[in-house]
Amino acid sequence: MNVQLKFLDRYLTLWIFLAMIIGIGLGCFFPNISVTINSLSSGTTNIPLAIGLILMMYPPLAKVDYSLLPQVFKDTKVISISLLLNWVVGPVLMFVLAIIFLRNEPDFMIGLILIGLARCIAMVIVWNDLAKGNREYAALLIALNSVFQIVSYSFLVWLFINVLPQKLGLGGFNISVPVQDVTESVFIYLGIPFLAGFLSRYFLIKSKGKEWYNRKFIPMISPVTLYALLFTIILMFSLKGDQILELPMDVVKIAVPLIIYFVLMFFISFSINKLMKVPYDKNVSIAFTATGNNFELAIAVSIAVFGIHSSQAFVGVIGPLVEVPVLILLVKASLYLKKRYQLK
Repeated sequence: MNVQLKFLDRYLTLWIFLAMIIGIGLGCFFPNISVTINSLSSGTTNIPLAIGLILMMYPPLAKVDYSLLPQVFKDTKVISISLLLNWVVGPVLMFVLAIIFLRNEPDFMIGLILIGLARCIAMVIVWNDLAKGNREYAALLIALNSVFQIVSYSFLVWLFINVLPQKLGLGGFNISVPVQDVTESVFIYLGIPFLAGFLSRYFLIKSKGKEWYNRKFIPMISPVTLYALLFTIILMFSLKGDQILELPMDVVKIAVPLIIYFVLMFFISFSINKLMKVPYDKNVSIAFTATGNNFELAIAVSIAVFGIHSSQAFVGVIGPLVEVPVLILLVKASLYLKKRYQLK
């Protein structure tokens, strides 16, 4: 099967750059746009933005086949490796990189940690298919990560942001994230689309059939994630018109640890699986599931807790900007390793 990136996914980095430019242009030419944006709020919640963030999360969660979850315990060795990589190695690696590269910029550091704690549930299918991985296994791992994310994300934020920095003596890191705010954000921006995705999948498959759901409905809603992401980015950057000269260096500061994270995480995962004699197709599924991140969730939580114009949210936006080109290269690396070591 010849799998190729769809047009929208292939040029995701370009679309994000254009959304940034459009947002900055709006902020420069319409200085009062922030007043207009803030006027569409109820309490601390901006209504259009909240709708956009929920819509951004809905398609990937509607794609998840939760009926696969009972199969989780059939291969305990492989599932244990995946859980270890996703929920211990990945968060710890991103935490360490955040300390090394952004120790003196705690806002950026928090943004990077939030990304590291949000495990991939969307684009991993794309990378898995391109690298000739096991699609059913990738779908199973995504379903597992989706459930884990809902029950553990708030706790991990508390542990990696409120507890560990103080325990490690990072004196300049004096920011504490209100766990209640994170929990509310997870409930709204992950819980609501999770429930909507689960119910729509259940009832639409029941009434229309699985073939129609996967071939008609999913392709129809998939672009909504990108449109909602670009809408969010335009709004964010319309408030950053006065910071335009600082943005390029900020992008570089964030991109460097992200690139290192993606490369290290992939090769650590791939090597561990190879040592454990995991077949190539499952190895790829585990490696890309562990390497990718749920930037949509990180962006949603950052905006809800710190605000749309926050540095934490800015870090979340840079994530997919960097992820797409790097993971395309890692797909090529994966296929090279398959050929080099004649993996099956």
